[in-house]
Amino acid sequence: MCAMDDKPRARRRRYRRALLASAAGTAVLGGVLVTLPWGGQAPPPAPTPQERALAAVTSGVPAALPDLEALAAERERHLRKHPRDARAWAELGAAQVEQGVRLADPRYWPRAEKALRTALEVRKDNVPALRAMAVLANARRDHASARAWGEAARKLEPGRWTTYPPLIEASAGLGDDEETGRLLEKLMELRSGPAVMVRAAAVYRDRGWREDAAAKIADAASAAGEPAERAACLERAGQLAWERGDREDALRHFREAVRTDPDQRAAQAGQGRALAALGRTTEALSAYRTALARQPRPEYALELGELYESLGMRSAAEVHYALLRERVRLAAAHGADEELVLGRFEADHGDARAAVRRLRAEWKRHPSTEVADALGWALHRAGEDEEALPFAVRATEGTKGGGVRSALFAYHRGTIERSLERYGAARRHLTEALQINPWFSPLHAPRAKEALARLGEPSVQAGPESS
Repeated sequence: MCAMDDKPRARRRRYRRALLASAAGTAVLGGVLVTLPWGGQAPPPAPTPQERALAAVTSGVPAALPDLEALAAERERHLRKHPRDARAWAELGAAQVEQGVRLADPRYWPRAEKALRTALEVRKDNVPALRAMAVLANARRDHASARAWGEAARKLEPGRWTTYPPLIEASAGLGDDEETGRLLEKLMELRSGPAVMVRAAAVYRDRGWREDAAAKIADAASAAGEPAERAACLERAGQLAWERGDREDALRHFREAVRTDPDQRAAQAGQGRALAALGRTTEALSAYRTALARQPRPEYALELGELYESLGMRSAAEVHYALLRERVRLAAAHGADEELVLGRFEADHGDARAAVRRLRAEWKRHPSTEVADALGWALHRAGEDEEALPFAVRATEGTKGGGVRSALFAYHRGTIERSLERYGAARRHLTEALQINPWFSPLHAPRAKEALARLGEPSVQAGPESS
């Protein structure tokens, strides 16, 4: 009897164990189904720093500095074992170009060039290497070479969209507005996305289409993926806000850029610009110094030097003017052209005739809007106002009457016109400069206001003034 009773109890125990096992399996399966996407496959692993950097540099977008360092180190290790890997050489060179850009360190340029030339020796039709050579040439301000490298890449693969941004930059640097427009149209046919929007915004800005440029860069910032890319878009948005005289909006964008990517030093310098305009001088000086400590670009040294000079701190200004000269010499030693910023500096703070010589040569190489303005101003400072005026007109009106809206360029033109006794035109352009951005320079904005006050109101009895 007892033996017979044991059998049902054993069956009940086995049944309970089966139910518990089934419930546990269901719970595990349910958890898996909750965590897996539809289709039952696990999500892909997060990209490594090397993968993030590679995706960025091959797409022409900014990459985080730690990621770039990881990519360069990994490719160097790989190439020690596989020295005939043309793709790895191209990727190493592209990473080193971007490192040099992010750090404003021209010592990266020879290393990058060596890697890229090795890539082309191993494989002559290496389109990524050709494209990276174009990017490197633009970084060195050798826009003619950038165009040649970019065209070589385009000839091999005319449908590869990543070739077009460096070609557009090269054409803009050479002052070829029509070609710049054609290249942008082709790029927009081939691709959309943040990188294309950023390039379009730059072209629109140079045409004077300020609202269109701002809209494009805002869209790019919203669509950007990695923090370094989004921060670069925010920095451009801040720069556009600054150029139209919106100090608070510029500062907001610059600060958000630095929060997004602490290595975004252009935005740090932008904070200095906006803070100085807001009268927050101590903060402005600190922001500039922070930017220069990690990204010692000569133009930041010039801006900070002029801020010190506007405060009557001549000795501190001279320290930063000396830094500017040092950085220009370092750039030249590594194949980079910083003649434009040096010419601007010499025109206002050094030898104006030396500035004219430098900028005439620069104009022959790169007849861009920026060089036209700088050469016109240097000629004015050297007492050659008649020759200066056509360059000032070119800077403010472009080749077809649609130039960039720059307070500094308008101030330069108005000052030249005043020296030529073209008082009506001078009044218009000095007024325009202060309407665009009343705080465009700690040195020159007060001078623009003073010059406008001296011109006074136009005389009714004198009739229409000469333009």
